[in-house]
Amino acid sequence: MRLIKPVFHAYLLLGLGACATKKVVLDPVNIQDDSSHNVYRASYPKIIDIVHTKLDLRFNFDSSFVIGKAWIDAKPYFYPQNQIVLNAQGFDIKDVALVSKDDLIPLKYTYDGKLLSINLNKLYLADQKFTVFVDYVAMPAKLKVGADIADRGERGFFFINPTGKEQNKPRQFWTQGETEANSTWFPTINGPQEKMTQEINLTVPKNITTLSNGDLDFSTDNGDGTRTDSWRQDLPHSTYLTMIAGGNFSVIKDKWEDKEVSYYVDPEYAKYARLVFGKTPAMIDFFSKKTGIEFPWDKYAQIVVRDFNDGAMENTSATVLFEGMNMTDAQYLDEDYEYIISHELFHHWFGDLVTAESWANLPLNESFATYGEYLWNEYKYGRDYADFAGWKDLQTYLGSGTEDRKVIRFNYGDKEQMFDQVSYQKGGRIIHMLRKTVGDEAFFKALTLYLKRYSFKTAEIHDLRLVFEEVSGQDLNWFFNQWFLSSGHPKLAIETTYDAVGKKVNVNIRQQQDLNQFPLYRLPINIDIYSGGKVNRSAILLEKQNQTFSFDEDSQPSLVNVDAEKYLLGEKEEKKSLAEYVFQYKNAPLFLDRYEAFTALQKQLQQKEAREIVLKALSDKNWQIRLNAVNTIEQLPEEEKLAAFADLKLMVSSDAKSFVRAAAVTVLAKQFANQDIQETLKKAFADKAPSVQKALASVVK
Repeated sequence: MRLIKPVFHAYLLLGLGACATKKVVLDPVNIQDDSSHNVYRASYPKIIDIVHTKLDLRFNFDSSFVIGKAWIDAKPYFYPQNQIVLNAQGFDIKDVALVSKDDLIPLKYTYDGKLLSINLNKLYLADQKFTVFVDYVAMPAKLKVGADIADRGERGFFFINPTGKEQNKPRQFWTQGETEANSTWFPTINGPQEKMTQEINLTVPKNITTLSNGDLDFSTDNGDGTRTDSWRQDLPHSTYLTMIAGGNFSVIKDKWEDKEVSYYVDPEYAKYARLVFGKTPAMIDFFSKKTGIEFPWDKYAQIVVRDFNDGAMENTSATVLFEGMNMTDAQYLDEDYEYIISHELFHHWFGDLVTAESWANLPLNESFATYGEYLWNEYKYGRDYADFAGWKDLQTYLGSGTEDRKVIRFNYGDKEQMFDQVSYQKGGRIIHMLRKTVGDEAFFKALTLYLKRYSFKTAEIHDLRLVFEEVSGQDLNWFFNQWFLSSGHPKLAIETTYDAVGKKVNVNIRQQQDLNQFPLYRLPINIDIYSGGKVNRSAILLEKQNQTFSFDEDSQPSLVNVDAEKYLLGEKEEKKSLAEYVFQYKNAPLFLDRYEAFTALQKQLQQKEAREIVLKALSDKNWQIRLNAVNTIEQLPEEEKLAAFADLKLMVSSDAKSFVRAAAVTVLAKQFANQDIQETLKKAFADKAPSVQKALASVVK
C-alpha cells in the first residue's frame, strides 16, 4: 500500500456512534486538486535496462551518510546506446568506471546533483551487457525540503536517533522508495517500469539486526566490531521496491510451507508479535490459492520501525510498517490493523509480481491491494464483515471531494497525487463491481491469467481489460471506460410504486449526475421483490437517464430491494415506508440492507416499530450496528430503556467488540445510574481494552 503518504492519517468511521474507531488510512495524499492540470504524464521511456544491481554499503551514523559502492549490470533496452543516465540525488561521486573482467576502466561522466550521466567506452547493442561501477557517498539527511525534495518523505533513507542521544528511542535506519526516493541512497533508474535482481551487502555494528529483500545468503564477522550481512534477491522487481533496514529488533520466525515468515519488532513487543502478525501464513496460503499463483518470493518479513512516514510499504518480501504496529495485547483489542497486513501482503501479487507500468496506472497496484483486504475479510470473517469494510471504503471515497479525478489518469500535477481515495478506496470498489459483473469463476480465472502473463513484468489498464475479455468472452470496454477511464459516479433517484389495478410493480430510476462532466452509466442491477413469503430476483440493465422497469405482482410487495447485491459504487436516493424499512431490517440478508434500514429507522423513533428495531439491533451480528443501537438507547422512552437494561449489562462483559463494550459502559452509567450496575462496572475494570478503560474513567468517579 504504501499506506499513506506523506504521513498516515486517521479518520472516524463515517456516520457512526460516539465510540467509533479510528482507522489508519495508508492511502490518501492531499497535495492539490489535479483537475486543472492538462499535462500528459507519459510512461517513462525505456532506454537502458538495469539487469542486476550489487551494493556494498556502510554507514556513518554521526553524519547520517551512506557510504556505497555499486555495480550495475545493464544493457540497452532496444536502440544502441553509448551512455547510461542514472538517478542519484545528493551524492558525492568518488569514482565511476567500467568493469572489464578484474579491471576498472575509468569512464567520463557529468553529475548535476540529481542525474549521473556516464559515457560508455563504446556503442552497445541491445543484446550487449555492460557493468558500471560507482563509488559514492549518499547524504539523504542533507537533502533540503522545498529545494532538493518536495517533502520529508522523498528523503528515501532515514536514520533514526543515529547518535543514540535521544532518550527512549532506538537507533535504527530504514528506507522508503516509493515513489522515486531510492535514488537518494543508491544510483538507479527511477520509475515502476524498471525491474532488476539485486544483492546488497550491509556492514553494520554487530548489535544491529538487518533486513533486505530476498534471502540472507550469509553473515560475516569482520573482527572489528562489525558484521556484513549479504542479502540476495534473484527474482526481478521494480527499483522502488528495494529496501534495507537495521536496528535492535527481536525477530520472531514463522513459516509458510518451506518459506520463512518473520516479524521484526521492538524487543519489548516480541511477546505480542504472533498475536499481531500470526495470521500471515494463513493469509499467504489463502491468497496463493485464491489467485492461483503461489507466493512467488523467497521469504516474507514484516518489520515495524520508528517514525515511518507512511502507514506501511510493500517492499518485495520485506514490508515496512509504522510503529503503531508495535502493540500490546490490550491495544490489539481495540485495533488489530489486520487490514494493513492483508493489504501489504496482497501487493506481493499486485504491485510486486505484476507492477503498474506507470504512476498513472497505480490503481493496478493499489485498487487490487485494497480489494485484497475485502477478500481476506470475506474468507476469514464472512461476507457481512467484508461488506461492512467495503462500505467504509465507499464512504471514504464519497466524502473525499475527489469526484472529478479519473481512476487511471495521466494529467496529475504530481505523481504523489495518485495516492488518494480514488486509487485506493474507489478503485477497490470498482474491482468488486468487476467481480460481480463477470461472476466469481471468470473473475478469479482472469486474475490468474493476468498474474501469469505479466509475472515479473509491468502492465497497464488495457492489459487487465484484455485478459478479462479473453476469459469472459465479453466486450468490457464499457465497464473500463466508465469506471477506470472516467471520473465521477452515478447518482440515482429510485422510486417504487405499485399499480393495484394493473398488478404491476414499477421501479423508476433516474441518473442525476451532471452528464456534462460525468458518464451516463451502464449499470447491471438486481432487484429483489419480497411478496407472499417469497423473494424473486430480476436482473435489469440501467442504461438511460430515466428508465422505468415493471414486474408482475398479484399484490403489493412487502419490499422492493433495488441493488439487491449492494455493490453499486454511487449515491442513491430512495424513500420507503416505515413498514418496508422494518421488513428490510428483519428479512434482507446483507449488512448494508440492515444498516440502511436501521439508519432510516433511527430518524423515526417516535414510531414504536422503529424503537423495536433499535432494541433488536443490540444483538445484530455486525458490531457497528450494535454500537449505533447502544448509542441510540438514550433517545428511547424510559420504559423501553429499561427493556434494554439487561442486554446492556451483558454487552459490557461479553460483546466481542471492545468499542461496543465501551459504549455500553458509558450508556449504562449515564442512563441507569439508579440501577444496580456496580457489579457490572466492577467486572468491566478487568477489561484491558483502552477504549473500555477510557469509558470507565469518564463515568466512574
